[in-house]
Amino acid sequence: MEPTRILFICSEIAPYLTDTDMSEVGRVLPQAIAEKGREIRVFMPRFGSVNERRNQLHEVIRLSGMNIIIDDTDHPLIIKVASMPGVRTQVYFIDNDDFFQRKAALKDDDGTPFADNDERAIFFARGVLETVKKLRWKPGVIHCQGWFTFLAALLSKKAYKDDPLFGKTKVVLAIAENERFEQPLNKRLKEKLLLEGIRPKDVEDLANPTFINYVKFAIRYSDGVLFFGNKKNPTLDTFAKGLKKPVLHCKKPLSSVDDCNEFYTQVIRAK
Repeated sequence: MEPTRILFICSEIAPYLTDTDMSEVGRVLPQAIAEKGREIRVFMPRFGSVNERRNQLHEVIRLSGMNIIIDDTDHPLIIKVASMPGVRTQVYFIDNDDFFQRKAALKDDDGTPFADNDERAIFFARGVLETVKKLRWKPGVIHCQGWFTFLAALLSKKAYKDDPLFGKTKVVLAIAENERFEQPLNKRLKEKLLLEGIRPKDVEDLANPTFINYVKFAIRYSDGVLFFGNKKNPTLDTFAKGLKKPVLHCKKPLSSVDDCNEFYTQVIRAK
């Protein structure tokens, strides 16, 4: 039977973050896909701007407690959960005092990207996959929405490929038309990603981690690409099609639920 489970990994979800149109997609799309008969799980970072009291977040002790080592430093993983207002969706939050206590999401008050965004993205992606392992929940598709989530593509295909939960899992990247970061990520990103199962040649495309190079790298480890918005990035669109990756352009994502659902089926069935 066709796998029906979709793991949504989102960098932003309304009402927890409301800066962009993609946060509304993160709120509506998973629930709409669930109403198509799929089983879902939804994850996002517990950025410091997420008001825990107002949104009724609470820690899940049985899922918290492990340490994730990045660049020889231990970072405790904390898992919190909340029920999304107005829909029947539960959201799991990846939290850590070092990475997610600051009030802004990805930039400081001056608009400068945080210098450790690379490590924060690694921690988030690994935290999601480790939590899914604890839940013993096998996804058919991992939907990665927003560049901050894209390292889950590499990790699921390499570091977790021998895990029975992820061995046959497909990855779909969702890229927004206005998504980008202006400054390259830390140049040591490729070194920090060298976990068991990941070799230097697997990450050599991150030698210069500009936005375009970073997303191209993620596309290589994906099984399909969604472009959300009125315009798709022509460079990334051409690159994905050149690798023969299935591509879907959703001009109005919230009106394209049927198309997205069919796209997941296409990706699942592809060899």
